Amino acid sequence: ATVITNLFSAIPYIGQTLVEWAWGGFSVDNPTLTRFFALHFLLPFVIVGLTLVHLTFLHETGSNNPLGIPSDCDKIPFHPYYTTKDILGFALMLTLLVSMALFSPNLLGDPENFTP
Repeated sequence: ATVITNLFSAIPYIGQTLVEWAWGGFSVDNPTLTRFFALHFLLPFVIVGLTLVHLTFLHETGSNNPLGIPSDCDKIPFHPYYTTKDILGFALMLTLLVSMALFSPNLLGDPENFTP
């Protein structure tokens, strides 16, 4: 936590104040760990939510066409074609991850974890 938050101290005039605000005091302590744990827990949910909002807006209005060439003739609807494709890709990756976790849980482990 100190390496990243000390980058704030490079900001002129307000850097040290930002560091103390992020730490919750003058040093890394329990409030710092609580804040960073909450941030690391909530941030993925915020990113997923923003991604879903982005996809919703993208598929309602369509993407930008900088050339101005009408391309309505080759469009296919998002649902069911891309929805099915995305669900299939997600299911395949989830199956791969679950099978690795269940059948060989130590496959990606560090060898030093197994030294007596």
